[in-house]
Amino acid sequence: MMKSTVHAGFIDARGGQRLQMTVVELTDSGLTARLSTRGGIVLGLWWERNGARLPLLREAPSDEADARSSGCYPLVPFGNRVKGNRFTFRGKDYVFEPNTPWDPHYLHGEGWQSEWAVLSQSGSEAEIGFSHAGHGTPYAYEARQRFAIHDGCFDMHLDVRNLGPEALPFGLGWHPYFPMTSAATLKAPARRFWTEVEGWLPGEAADIPGDLNFATARGLPYRWVNNGFEGWDGVAEIVWPEHDTRLHLMADQQLRHYFIFISDAGFDPGFQRDYFCFEPMSHLANGHNLPDLGDLTLLEPGEAMSVSLQLRPEAIA
Repeated sequence: MMKSTVHAGFIDARGGQRLQMTVVELTDSGLTARLSTRGGIVLGLWWERNGARLPLLREAPSDEADARSSGCYPLVPFGNRVKGNRFTFRGKDYVFEPNTPWDPHYLHGEGWQSEWAVLSQSGSEAEIGFSHAGHGTPYAYEARQRFAIHDGCFDMHLDVRNLGPEALPFGLGWHPYFPMTSAATLKAPARRFWTEVEGWLPGEAADIPGDLNFATARGLPYRWVNNGFEGWDGVAEIVWPEHDTRLHLMADQQLRHYFIFISDAGFDPGFQRDYFCFEPMSHLANGHNLPDLGDLTLLEPGEAMSVSLQLRPEAIA
């Protein structure tokens, strides 16, 4: 079952023009997802169980929500930040312009700030897409997201194609917000983590500290966290014991890094420790300035890459 609703326009953060927004609802196998073309976001994902509707992602406050108040948004043409808003590739210097009023860096690309179009709708599936060029970035590209609910799973796919005249390093990922309850635990084995330095930038690779070592299930720490992890096997679990529910996350082989973000009152005065972010990514933050490009993927003109992520809830016996 699928519903589609067109809402009033909004002002695009980069271009300034008024854009139309469409909300699509997908329902099957006890799961319901609501998608918005504003930022290509997931407004929410719920699991019907024992007569209750359990949120598996943070619930957006309304259908008019933007990416930063959503349940999940896409990272394209790469995630996180580039130090100094510049990098050099194949002997050429490239620069970015900030795309938010509160961060001096170009952050998370354009997907989360752009209007996507519904490309197809069928049953419990939908595909949306958008294209971008200019506006403070050297990247020109088209991106598509496909969402599907089947067999008790919520599948997400994200593709990007280089439409520019030259090869550039690309990366993909998602920025999900998960409900954080007092007893919630996360399991996501990784090999190393990256420290954080001034400007919300990655510092250096180091051993994983004890309270961030999710090799086995553990609760989320009561402090600010804004760190990248590498050497992930693509499998993670979130457990909400209060709801007798486990959520399995299964990423494809391209997504071998993740980022964890836990806010605090200094950054967000309204933060209530009601969510945490576990962000699967194909690359390291600031990979543009790392010797091996931090697992960014080089795309020649016309070439494409894709990633996928599956969320599957189950009851804890």
